[in-house]
Amino acid sequence: MTSPVTASDSQVYRLATTYASVCVALLTLTTAANAHDEATLRHFKTVLWPTAYRTQDTELLDRLLHEDFELINADGERSSKQDEIAYIRDNAWDPGEFEYRIERLDIYQGSLAIISGTGVAETYTYKSSNVLIKEDGQWRAIASHVSGVERDESAGAD
Repeated sequence: MTSPVTASDSQVYRLATTYASVCVALLTLTTAANAHDEATLRHFKTVLWPTAYRTQDTELLDRLLHEDFELINADGERSSKQDEIAYIRDNAWDPGEFEYRIERLDIYQGSLAIISGTGVAETYTYKSSNVLIKEDGQWRAIASHVSGVERDESAGAD
């Protein structure tokens, strides 16, 4: 009869410390990847997306929006990626000073993100929520909802 193989205390210790080191390394890599994705998403929402609308850059908007993109505006109307591209091609957007304030940015499993916040222009504010997906290493918006548009009637009045 063969005796069972038993590990010495030192072997168990080495195995446990190796396992812990691998876990820490994976966590570090995941944290670094999430930090990079978070920075990319902040730039996407606060710089690139407003720039596409402000400069009527249809090529940029085409890269930012997923083929299945859908916007639901404050009136409950739906528009597709092609509708949005046609809109910015035909309509200048000049909100004056503009800032998008991110109030939520969550990344799920490295490939799905939710960004919501408040758009603040010179004469109005609005709330929006956006869903983005990462495919082939690129983040693209697949859904957006705008609501709570409030106009500042006193803006520009002297």
